[in-house]
Amino acid sequence: MDNYILYLCLAAATICLPGPAVMLTLNNSVRKNKKQVFSGILGIATAILCISAVSATSLGVILTQSAFAFSLIKFSGAIYLLYLGIKMWRTNILSETKSNSNCESIYRCFCEGFLVSISNPKAIVFFMSVFPQFIDTSKNYTTQLTIMAITFSCLVILIHSAYSFIAHKAKAKLSTAKNKVRLNKFSGGVFIGFAVGLASANK
Repeated sequence: MDNYILYLCLAAATICLPGPAVMLTLNNSVRKNKKQVFSGILGIATAILCISAVSATSLGVILTQSAFAFSLIKFSGAIYLLYLGIKMWRTNILSETKSNSNCESIYRCFCEGFLVSISNPKAIVFFMSVFPQFIDTSKNYTTQLTIMAITFSCLVILIHSAYSFIAHKAKAKLSTAKNKVRLNKFSGGVFIGFAVGLASANK
């Protein structure tokens, strides 16, 4: 594979950019325990692997060429982000505390992370436009694609874990009920903004 280091830098920079997945990790890091946070991160990374696989197949071509397919995924993603935003905005601190004390399903956190990433059609367009730039046509295509996909997913885990560590350090300052309400309102507003942005985005 050509210019692997350059690909590594590009992938890391892309993952670091604030987006729904990063916002979800930050919010989870303040509101939930470490197992739940890491489960959400694994959900995001797993979705990236799935998107990479789709991007490498004819299905990826269909999604980028078909306005209907692209719009279907786009609006589904926007609706889900809107749902998460409203859910965070309306979260009751007392019920949230009770939920956390009852060990909120790790599986649910995984699914949230997975759905946030998998429902973004822009990711498919990104991979389909970036991957070919780093493919050495004289070598095995599948092997190179697998390396790039796994690399990207591993970087997702590392970078989101770093974000989580930073957010966890600020957790003490946000532990009061008043600050938790503010965090939920802010996070909810951001997700609603992401939903509007995704719904109005073009290819």
